[in-house]
Amino acid sequence: MFAETLEAVQSSPSKRTTYVRFVLAALASIAVFKAFWFARFGGWTDRELSDFDAFHIVAQHVWRGDLDQVYHFDALLKMQMEAAGGATGFMPWTYPPQYDLLLAPFAFLPVGVGYLLFTAATLALYLVTLRAIAGRNFAQVLVILFPAMAITIGCGQNGFLTGALIGLVCLNVERRQLLAGLALGAMVIKPHLAIAAGVYLLVTRRWIALGTAAAVVLASSLLCTLLFGWQIWLAWLGAIRESAGYLEQGFYPLFRMISTYAALYKAGLPASAAFWGQTAVAGLALFAVLLGAARGASPAFTLGAAVMVSVMISPYAYDYDLPMVGIGLALMLPDLARMASPRERSVIYGLILFAGAYGLLQSGRLAVQFGQKADPDQHFAPALGGFALMALLVLLLRLLWRGTQPAPILSQAAE
Repeated sequence: MFAETLEAVQSSPSKRTTYVRFVLAALASIAVFKAFWFARFGGWTDRELSDFDAFHIVAQHVWRGDLDQVYHFDALLKMQMEAAGGATGFMPWTYPPQYDLLLAPFAFLPVGVGYLLFTAATLALYLVTLRAIAGRNFAQVLVILFPAMAITIGCGQNGFLTGALIGLVCLNVERRQLLAGLALGAMVIKPHLAIAAGVYLLVTRRWIALGTAAAVVLASSLLCTLLFGWQIWLAWLGAIRESAGYLEQGFYPLFRMISTYAALYKAGLPASAAFWGQTAVAGLALFAVLLGAARGASPAFTLGAAVMVSVMISPYAYDYDLPMVGIGLALMLPDLARMASPRERSVIYGLILFAGAYGLLQSGRLAVQFGQKADPDQHFAPALGGFALMALLVLLLRLLWRGTQPAPILSQAAE
C-alpha cells in the first residue's frame, strides 16, 4: 500500500536520517540554482520575473517614498517591465503594508543575494518548527511535502514563513499563549491563511492568544500608518478590489492555484458559480474546526485539521501555500494510524503530494515549452490542485465525524 510505503520511511533511525539528508540536499540544490537564476547569471540575463522579483521591487519603493504606487496596477506593471528589461508577466500586489515593511531591508541587497537570504532564513525557520512538531515523523512529512517545498523555493515565495508562523502558533497554544498570539498576529501579512487558526483559538477559548494577536495587528497597523501615511490603506483596499476583477476574468495563473474557485472556474463554471462554490467549501472548512472539537478528537488532531483547511478558505491560494498543510499533517500523524485505515491514509498522502506536484510539473512544462517567456495562453491548464484539496476536505470531515472511533475493522482488513 502507498501509505505503508511512505510510513516505512520512518521505520528506523538510519532510514529517517537518509531520507532527511536527501530531501534537504535536494532543497539546498534548488535554492542555490535559483539564486543564480534570480541573479541573472550567465544565460539567464533575459528572463521572466518571478515572485521574489516582485518582493524586491516593492522593497525598493518602500525607501523611495512612493509605496502606494505598487498598489496601482498600471504603475506596478511599468515597474515590473522596467525591472525585466521589457515585456513580462504581470504580478498584482495585494499584500498588507506590514509585509511591505518586512521586505524593506532586501532593497539594499542584489536580487539574487536577497532571494537566497530570504529563502534560506524562512526555510530554516520552517524546518525547525516542523521538526519540533513532527518528531520522529519528520522524514515522512518531508517526503510528502517535497513538491510543495520545491515549488516554494523555485519562485521565492513566502510559504515557509507563513507555515512557520502557524507552526509556532500550534507549538505554543497550550502553554505559552502569549507567544502563540504573537505568531498569529504576525500572520497579518497573509490574514486569509489565519482564519481557521483564529476560529480554533476562539472555540477553545484561548483569550490571551487572541488578545495578543489583535494587539499585534493594531500596533503594526499604527506603525505602518505613521510610516506610510493613511493613504496606504486606501491604496491597499483599491488593489484588493482590482485584483478581484482580475480573478473574475481569469487573468491569474489559475492552474497554480489550489482553491475551489480556480478549480471550478477552469472546469468551465461561470465566475459567480465558482465563487459560491468557494464560499460553500470555506464554510465546510470552518465547520471542520468546530466538528473536531465537538466530536472529541484530540486537540492535536483538531488543530492539525484547522491548519490543513486554512488553505481552503480563500479563492486566492497557491501551491506555494502548501507548506502550511505539512504543519497540519505533522500534528495529525500520531492519530492517523488509529483513526484512518491504510486506504484513507494513502488518499491523504497522495492528495497532498499531488496538489504540490501538479503546479510544479505544469510550471516546468511551460518553462520548457515557452523558453521562460510569458505565454498569453498559459492559463488553459486545469486547476487540478483545487479538486485535490476538495477531496482532502471531504476525507477530513469524514474522519472528524468519526471522532474518537478507530478506523473500521472491515476497512482495515480489506487492505
